[in-house]
Amino acid sequence: MSGATRVSGAQGTTAVPAAGQAVVPCRACLSGEDLDWLGGRSVSLALDLPTSVTVHPPGAAGPGGGGAGDWAGEVWAFLRRRLPGLGPRPPAVSTDSRAPAASGLSSSTALIVALFRAFTQAALPADGDPGGWPVPARTLAQWAYEFEFARFNGGGMDHLAVIAGGLLLLDGRTTGLPEIRHRVDFPAEWSVVVLDSGTRKDTRDHIRSVRAQLATGDARLAAYRKRTDAASGAVWEAVRGRDLAALGAAMSEAHSAMRDLQRMSTPLLEELRSLALRSAGLPLKLSGAGGGGALVGVCPAVERAEVVARLRRALGPVHPAARVIGARAAAGLAPALAAAPVPKRPAPAPR
Repeated sequence: MSGATRVSGAQGTTAVPAAGQAVVPCRACLSGEDLDWLGGRSVSLALDLPTSVTVHPPGAAGPGGGGAGDWAGEVWAFLRRRLPGLGPRPPAVSTDSRAPAASGLSSSTALIVALFRAFTQAALPADGDPGGWPVPARTLAQWAYEFEFARFNGGGMDHLAVIAGGLLLLDGRTTGLPEIRHRVDFPAEWSVVVLDSGTRKDTRDHIRSVRAQLATGDARLAAYRKRTDAASGAVWEAVRGRDLAALGAAMSEAHSAMRDLQRMSTPLLEELRSLALRSAGLPLKLSGAGGGGALVGVCPAVERAEVVARLRRALGPVHPAARVIGARAAAGLAPALAAAPVPKRPAPAPR
């Protein structure tokens, strides 16, 4: 979700107030859409296309919730029910986002997590350390997940991805946050290329449709889960083995499952994938719920500028609304979250 009203730019064109700020990466899903709440493995990668939220001191110039829409007030209300002593109204904030909106790169989650982080940091400083965690990272992830689940009924991949950062192998749960099975740094010799189609995806309708499939025991959904879980395993092993060709093939398999079994792709997205393969030799995979949004691919870092240039030249005459963005992996807010023990699920109540 890109901020429509901005006070501070992504490049720091104005002074950053010390009252509270959070800068949160977005994420690309390399395999495993919906498996974070259906059950199964998924692979996420945090990207350096950040969303920032700055909390302004009382009386300072700045719009209340500037660029954050209704989220600022709703996040503040959520926190007031859990943190005694917060005032009735949120402080003024300004936002900025480098991730394309409604693109399947979790820009909305990044904004929500940034609001939680900036508000708690400003309201509850950790022993005078502005970079500390007055609310533990795991708690923040859980709260952000609960907040977003109440609105979209989805999973928790995005919240863990932008907080823990790096490359995550997640084991999905039907309720609650997924389990982080492994976290590794993405190979420094690789870069990510994002091709934003310029068409918006619709998460809410997608999740509603998939939950209806789940309720009826849809065979195609079961096949999708099995095929995509295997693709996630192949993606993870390809990265660990630093085998770029195998990674492209595994991501393509994950995309094919999305398209063939769950109809997440569109004719435009397929045309963009074919164009990228022809013009730059780059296999692309749809990231996110589908029906629009962004495609992602991985190439050698030394070739990124040329790959981006080739794609832009090929897209310009036929798809001027599409954008090509080069990106790198991002560390996340709290990489140590991946090493923290996962809370045990409560035992079922006796019948």
